[in-house]
Amino acid sequence: MTAHTAADRHDSRMSAWVPNAGSADADLLIDQSTIVPRARDLVRNNPIASGVKQTLSDNVVGAQLRLSVQPQYRMLGQDKVWATNWGNTVEDEFTTWSDTADCDASRTQTFLGLTTQALQSALINGDALALVMWLPRADSRWATRLQMIEADRLATPPWLQFSSNIRGGVEQDAYGAPIAYWIMKKHPGDRFGLLGANQGTLSANQDDWQRIPAFTAWGRRRVIHLYDKERSGQSRGKSIFASVMREFRIAGEYLGHELQAAASNALIAAFLESDLSPEAVAEIFGTNITEATEYWKTVCESTHRKKTEGGMMLNLPLGTKLSGYNPNRPNTAFDGFMESVMRHMAAGLNMPYELVLKDFSKANYSSARAALLEAWRYFQTKRRWLRDMWLDPIYECWLEEAINEGRVDAPDYYKNRYAYNRCRWIFAGRGWVDPVKEVVAVEKRLALCISTQQDECAEQGKDFQEVQDQRIREFSEAMAKVSPLNLPVGLAYQLALKIAGFSQDGINPGINPAIGQYFADAPDSEQETVPAPQDLNDANA
Repeated sequence: MTAHTAADRHDSRMSAWVPNAGSADADLLIDQSTIVPRARDLVRNNPIASGVKQTLSDNVVGAQLRLSVQPQYRMLGQDKVWATNWGNTVEDEFTTWSDTADCDASRTQTFLGLTTQALQSALINGDALALVMWLPRADSRWATRLQMIEADRLATPPWLQFSSNIRGGVEQDAYGAPIAYWIMKKHPGDRFGLLGANQGTLSANQDDWQRIPAFTAWGRRRVIHLYDKERSGQSRGKSIFASVMREFRIAGEYLGHELQAAASNALIAAFLESDLSPEAVAEIFGTNITEATEYWKTVCESTHRKKTEGGMMLNLPLGTKLSGYNPNRPNTAFDGFMESVMRHMAAGLNMPYELVLKDFSKANYSSARAALLEAWRYFQTKRRWLRDMWLDPIYECWLEEAINEGRVDAPDYYKNRYAYNRCRWIFAGRGWVDPVKEVVAVEKRLALCISTQQDECAEQGKDFQEVQDQRIREFSEAMAKVSPLNLPVGLAYQLALKIAGFSQDGINPGINPAIGQYFADAPDSEQETVPAPQDLNDANA
């Protein structure tokens, strides 16, 4: 007997379950060459898997990716005003790199496209790889560029297969830190490459491989390796479909067979049945059995696969009747069975069933919101992982060039690298299930001081400073239009607020000093005129 049922070796249902207790790399690297092609095939040909990939991509990154620079100004001996101005300068410079194809060594994608590609590759293949290249070009302001590398090209060369410090193409030091990456110059499965007899296999020619150091001599990254490290000592990543691949495959085949059976059975409308034997037919027609057989052959040829139409009158052969055909397809238990299977697969993907299937028909508001909140936690975790392992390292490489080129002023950068590199990333907004209820919740969070306008704007994919500046600008323009009307002060302010889209309650002066100054300076008499709108612009500036 054992203290734990999980360790029972005598139970017939458990005795044959003896998995290997291998290391992280031993359990994964051997099987990776099989898992990765299957995962890709699944996404290519299974509609649900393809939808999962797109759903994760849309919710983790989405349609926008923006940098919000937030340096540790206290460590640098500066104040918040300096941090804001410095951050705005860096953000403006960064957009000239990230919003153009200059960030891509192949000049085909923006930084958003590269990040989306990296995320999808890491989810499906388990890994995403990019080389930080230094490629000056006459028509570009920047020399830092990213070259995306298919994870298949990261592998251990055949002549180094028995090196204990090289795992899956990643060369490590004594502490497990990567010091170099072994990358093939051509994809091993490239049908259009000059691989000859080695096509689809790892080349043993040393000229087909390149060893890329992980860092330069002064500490600049040369390789960005994005993967989810689940275990200590794990050198490569694993596809998110690994644990549910068998279920996806079998469920896909089952669905295909049901569709095929339903389509095939739908082609048959009815059968012609006869109780007459060939001898009876021969006796009726006064012929022999051979002639009777020829008669039935003629009948079958003339009625075989006959197309029926609405209102059609059928002339049945002698001694026959028309029997209907009930195909029993689709299976009445099909929906319930597939829903149960898909719920298991959705749980294995850490996503709600409703979101995996894009089916909210059976969910009410409360259950739909609960499901989306659970999914949002998972998406937030993936965003943090993407930020730490991909976005921040790339931003550091770009910022180093911007500082060395004199476009960004950062004294003692290498001594205070962390303080200068600190930033946030704004992804696409979460969206709202019920906008009215969500807005009320936002107002209450702000009123109770448990949230900030910056956090609320970021959750909707907006930059707080840009929103604030735009709102001030809109109010300033509204005041400029109202001032020539010579209205009483109270009415003029109310009209300007309504034009600018502010609430009926007006503006709390403590929230926005610029607009608050407008109210503080406003005359009390209803006969006096409104202050000049340029004062607000000066305050905003």
